[in-house]
Amino acid sequence: MLLSIWLMGTSTTLHSQSLAPDSHEKTKTSYAALADLLETEQTRDKLIAELRALADKQHPEENATTTPSATATSAKETEQPTSKSEKTSPISKDSNVLFSRNIADAIQGFIASVSHDVSDAINAVRRIDQADDAVSISGFTTEGWRNLLLNLLIVAAATLAAFHIFRAIAARIYLRSNRWITAVPTHTGSDAEMEKRFIGSGLYRKSLAIGFAMIVDTAAILLAGAVGYAVGLFAVGEAEKIETIESLFINTFVAVEIAKAVVRGIFSPRYDQLRLFSMRDDLAAYWCAWLERVITIMGYGILVAVPLVAAILSPTVGQLLSVIIMLGVYLYAIVIIRRNRQSVRNSLEGYADTASTSFFSTLIRILARVWHTLAIVYFTVLLIVSQIAPHDALPFMAQATLQTLLAIGIGLLLSAIVNAVFRQHIRLSDDLRKRLPMLESRINSYVPPALKGFHFLNMMVVILVVLDAWRAFNLSQWITSDSGRAVVIATVHVAIILVIAALIWTTIASIIEHRLSPLGMAQPSEREKTLLSLFRNAALVVIVTLTILVVLSQIGIDIAPLIAGAGVVGLAIGFGAQKLVQDVITGVFIQLENGMNQNDVVEVAGTFGTVEKITIRSVGIRTLDGGFHLIPFSSVDKVSNHTRDFSYHYGEYAIAYREDVDNAMHHLREAFKELMQDAELAPSILEEIAIPGVTSLHERGFNIRVLIKTAPGMQWPVQRAFNRLVTKHFAAAGIELPYPHTVLSFHQEKDGHTPPLPIMQTGPNSA
Repeated sequence: MLLSIWLMGTSTTLHSQSLAPDSHEKTKTSYAALADLLETEQTRDKLIAELRALADKQHPEENATTTPSATATSAKETEQPTSKSEKTSPISKDSNVLFSRNIADAIQGFIASVSHDVSDAINAVRRIDQADDAVSISGFTTEGWRNLLLNLLIVAAATLAAFHIFRAIAARIYLRSNRWITAVPTHTGSDAEMEKRFIGSGLYRKSLAIGFAMIVDTAAILLAGAVGYAVGLFAVGEAEKIETIESLFINTFVAVEIAKAVVRGIFSPRYDQLRLFSMRDDLAAYWCAWLERVITIMGYGILVAVPLVAAILSPTVGQLLSVIIMLGVYLYAIVIIRRNRQSVRNSLEGYADTASTSFFSTLIRILARVWHTLAIVYFTVLLIVSQIAPHDALPFMAQATLQTLLAIGIGLLLSAIVNAVFRQHIRLSDDLRKRLPMLESRINSYVPPALKGFHFLNMMVVILVVLDAWRAFNLSQWITSDSGRAVVIATVHVAIILVIAALIWTTIASIIEHRLSPLGMAQPSEREKTLLSLFRNAALVVIVTLTILVVLSQIGIDIAPLIAGAGVVGLAIGFGAQKLVQDVITGVFIQLENGMNQNDVVEVAGTFGTVEKITIRSVGIRTLDGGFHLIPFSSVDKVSNHTRDFSYHYGEYAIAYREDVDNAMHHLREAFKELMQDAELAPSILEEIAIPGVTSLHERGFNIRVLIKTAPGMQWPVQRAFNRLVTKHFAAAGIELPYPHTVLSFHQEKDGHTPPLPIMQTGPNSA
């Protein structure tokens, strides 16, 4: 239908040419002379003046009684600009006159012209009834027209017969292509996996098969047209000479059948695998037959029947026939569209549910709701412009429709290809996943936003091309303008900046993850884990901030005020949040000096526990009772780390005065020897036990100090185990551990005499 609409615009040119070849040669010179006269403004004005003078001489009485409206119209016409830019066609590359003209005047003129055409058609038919074979009709006698029409029928029959034969031969090729799409590949290895991806999406083989089928169908049409030309040249009429009407039919046949081939390529009612969109066979056959019917009526009616009737009868009758054909097609299209409105909507919504991405699903749902409105508007505009401005409107409609469909089709094809390529989950090698565990998920996380950005840019380009097709936006002029180039360059720069930022972040994060991976060259320490985690977060903040600033500068936003404002805001925050600044600065130095790391047992700000979380501002400590304490670094004046490099079990054991010191130290060493037999704790003990000796004397006895060097954090398990063994060995040796004693003394005189102790008995028997 698209190509037929385009060729309908050429029918007006064919109206201006005679169907007889002799008349073309006779009028060629006069056309050239008229073009020379109209080429310059001076000769053009002179010609208009001479024509008006001749009109005044031929009809002086009409000029005397000219109505005011006619005079105004004439004056208005003479006052029209004569510059070259203002004498362009109603629809041209550089103007939008068709859509800005007065609709009321156009409709009124259209109705008047239709009434005039009906009257002229009736008169022409009456003249035909009164004519005989000797009377010339449009330069030919009735007998001459009979011969021309007979030759036309022969050429048409030969062309159509050849077309059906070639189509029957091509049917075998279509069948093989239909089977080839569903064939399973026999390749192995990486090539087979790549091909399996494309086959799984239905894109690779289907695209090749549909394209090949279109080429075969077009070849059959061209071969049939060649047969028609051969019959017209050598089988009918004069030898090696084809009549204009025969050439017109063959050209129309090629154009109409190619348009129908496009429809067959989309719906393919006989071969379901060659169908561009998945749908039921009955729906494909229904819409294919309807569109082919419309294309046939419009194509052969407007491009063959209308010029032929205009040449045989009169241009008025041809114009009236054109109105009847277009009106019939319009009414037929409206009925079909309204009849299938809901069914098509349901089909599109069902297809949207199976769409691979939300982008396609949304577009299809929007189309499902408005498709009938778009179709009715299109056919309405086609009907109106084909009658109001037939010389320029029909070529414009065909070109705009073709450009719109190509833009939408190419845009959807690109989106489908990109989705098919990136829809699969990106898989890295096992070794790379072990060394960089987050790289695969990070790369796959880039795919959805990248696809959304591509779909957005693709949709914007399609919209601009569609607007350019309907002359609502001049795309070529905008691209060559300063603003257009700036937008294109900014878009490219922004895309490059985003890609570079993603690469930098991926590289930094991968290096950090590789260093933190247990499969690296050396096991990372807790300090390295903490510092690298902080550096990764800081790098992310810096990259995101710089990327945003650079992108804003590329799209034309002056970032100097933003940077200055950020400095002022930062200064204000620094003054207003001194505690926060102190937290950050103290935290940075604590980390640089390796004060504490995650899983260290520390005492910070009077809180003793295990470090669970460290940020640049605070530290989180889990105490023995399970409480989590978040301490800002500004409150930290001392950090006591009990798990740095090594630890000591520091013990003070009290012994009664009556026990032997050396014996007690001997049994302490025996307890340590038994401790070294513990398979779990022995590896954590780094050195032999150290017993400095008696460290203090007190009221209950004396203290013996014990030092056992252990691995970081193992002093507490060693302490518990050693205390158990010391208690065991002291009990076996009878060594008394001191406990509180009470000493009772009696009074003694100076001469050494001790008075008797008075004892008094109380109770019932005290008397």
